[in-house]
Amino acid sequence: MDHPILLLLSVAFAVAAAVWGRSAMRLQKVAGRAEREFGRTSDAATVARSSFRKDVHSTVLYGVLSLVTLTGAFLDRGTIWLLTLCLIPVVVSVVYGRDFVRDSRLAESRLELERRAEEVLSQEDLAPKRWAERLAPEDLPDISGFEVGRVYQAGTGLMAGDFYDVFRVAPTRVAAVIGDVTGHGIEPSITAFQAKYLLRVFLRQFRDPAQALEELNAQLSALGRAEEMISLCVVVCDTDAGTIRYASAGHPAVWLWHEKDVRPLRSTGPLLMLDPSGTYHSRELRLDPGDLVLLYTDGLSEARAGDQLFGEERIANAIRRDPGADPDVLVKSLLEQARDFARQPITDDIAILALRRD
Repeated sequence: MDHPILLLLSVAFAVAAAVWGRSAMRLQKVAGRAEREFGRTSDAATVARSSFRKDVHSTVLYGVLSLVTLTGAFLDRGTIWLLTLCLIPVVVSVVYGRDFVRDSRLAESRLELERRAEEVLSQEDLAPKRWAERLAPEDLPDISGFEVGRVYQAGTGLMAGDFYDVFRVAPTRVAAVIGDVTGHGIEPSITAFQAKYLLRVFLRQFRDPAQALEELNAQLSALGRAEEMISLCVVVCDTDAGTIRYASAGHPAVWLWHEKDVRPLRSTGPLLMLDPSGTYHSRELRLDPGDLVLLYTDGLSEARAGDQLFGEERIANAIRRDPGADPDVLVKSLLEQARDFARQPITDDIAILALRRD
């Protein structure tokens, strides 16, 4: 061996190649994760791939230099001054080698931060949808003896204020509930959630829905939210007695298809939370097999075409045209009719619920 120093240089270059290679391997994993989690065209993936390519290039460069100097150890002495210039990148790599690894770790940390930020934003986007699913669920339990149709369209508000519910209160009695809290935002949405689940308790406690509304009104009024009010209707179907008993707290007319005609079930008391001592009444009507009850919130009847409202009569006529329609088809058809009628996008929440006795 003519030039032992070149052998040392070759070892130094090999060490530098190993440093860059270690960084490249880490960045390759980071780039792969970035592509999987954020997409190949995302900023995080682009930066990670760029850093990876840079480190691969440096790894190859130092690997080649290591081979060149190893070969140069057996060359003529006149070439030694050229090979000595290779000391410059070696010094740089030795000085900044730790920084290279640190930077790759920082890139990995940045990816982790971006991933967590994406998760937070995703949760913020999903929160209103998840909340709406609690208030107006797409999936309702199967109620033996009844066909149920429901549809919900969110308005422009961040959180929903409309809600509906269908559940058994006794082996032969089924309750259908629909309600609408005034205002928009998180507070009315929380009130809607409270009203929905408190009413479940009170309807099992009181056979008369009017008593359940009075208890609900007293409980909600005690919260001291003077700016909030709730319109709500409860219909309790008794298959044993063949009747429905309903009570309405200032809610838009519910429609009943019975004896080949449709009739409105009007309000039987004031809006909830309007008067803490408000009184409510219930009414009882026949419910025969094939009869249909349609409940909705005012976003449907108040869909606008200029100064004209979609209105109650169009809703009643939709039932008259095809009273035997599947409840799920009926509610979706009504929503489409309202959308077609409105000249501008509907900004209010719309909830529609239909219940037919088999």
